[in-house]
Amino acid sequence: MATQNLNTFSPSSLQIADVKAFDLPPKSHITIVGAGAFGGWSAFYLQRAGFKVTLIDSWGPGNSRSSSGDETRVIRSTYGANERYFNSNVRALELWKQHQKEFNKQLFFNTGVLWMCYEENTSMVVDSLPFAEKNNMPYEYLSRHNLKKRYPLLNTEDLHHGWFDPFGGFLKARESCQAVVDHFIKEGGTYIQQYVKPGEFKDGRLDTIVFSDGTTHTADAFLFACGSWLGFLFPELKNTITCTRQEVYYFGVPSDSSLAYENFPVWIDVDGKDFYYGIPGNNHRGFKIGVDKRGEKFDPATGDHLPNPQVLQDARDFLEKRFPGLKNAPVIESRVCPYENSPDGNFVFEKRPGADNVIFLGGGSGHGFKHGPALGEAVSLAFQGKPNWFSV
Repeated sequence: MATQNLNTFSPSSLQIADVKAFDLPPKSHITIVGAGAFGGWSAFYLQRAGFKVTLIDSWGPGNSRSSSGDETRVIRSTYGANERYFNSNVRALELWKQHQKEFNKQLFFNTGVLWMCYEENTSMVVDSLPFAEKNNMPYEYLSRHNLKKRYPLLNTEDLHHGWFDPFGGFLKARESCQAVVDHFIKEGGTYIQQYVKPGEFKDGRLDTIVFSDGTTHTADAFLFACGSWLGFLFPELKNTITCTRQEVYYFGVPSDSSLAYENFPVWIDVDGKDFYYGIPGNNHRGFKIGVDKRGEKFDPATGDHLPNPQVLQDARDFLEKRFPGLKNAPVIESRVCPYENSPDGNFVFEKRPGADNVIFLGGGSGHGFKHGPALGEAVSLAFQGKPNWFSV
């Protein structure tokens, strides 16, 4: 989730006013580079729309180097005053539920999302309340007293109140990416596991992409949805798409209260600085905590995935303050998640200047995963010249 500018989150400056901007003839061949949340779902929907689709990834869907490679991701509609993102998540939630039935695999876990607030008016949540009511998805206000009563595991002394969103929860990340690509292949899609780079640009078009073995591949259009690698493949994007390393840790919970911790909802601590969040439970893997404050710059291909001792210590200090029962809890696992950040946290969907058949899709900024199916659907509509999320 993107929180470096939560309270000033504005509608995307990258809207596509012309719905015909990406219109392609039926059955055109579209090649997508990147099989993560954006690329995988786009391939899935484009193929169902009748396009010939080739999907390419260097290490495979849900691989450990990708932004979608951890076990879980938060799904929540709360975006302050930004109704557009709220509505996108509402649509995404519908599609997650629909497709997990179709895939015969649970991907969405409706644990609810608990927002822990320090101030009387936390605009990030309060400004979303009208959209929640409009969509018949009301939140529940919890005074500090009721917060402590309902969640005795919490230390609430420095909190003013809480908000509980009963409609959110968490998604399986790595497994979801793999499930989407599996079904894309079953329905006739072509998947290739290779490293690629752009070939030559001629007459305002990209003719080919080049595989690591030197062979080339042609298509009518190329959609690059390769996350943190966008800025590496296209130097002109190096200041638009940047990569930071974000760390998450799985702590072991006490044996005499393991169920209480596993049944705790997804939580977000709105401290205005670190924005720690957590996803408890998930197949008994431990009590997950992540820090959403942007980390140091990171090379997603060559960077080590070892924890930073100071970042870990800070997370442990916070965890022991907020959940006193986890004092001295052991770290069971740790992960590094590469965030592919856009300057304002908004998604990027645009043509490469001077190349009509090259399209960039990215800028997940830590909050894009949940929107995956809604964005994939919108990309498919865009390529058909129909109104979509980006043209609203």
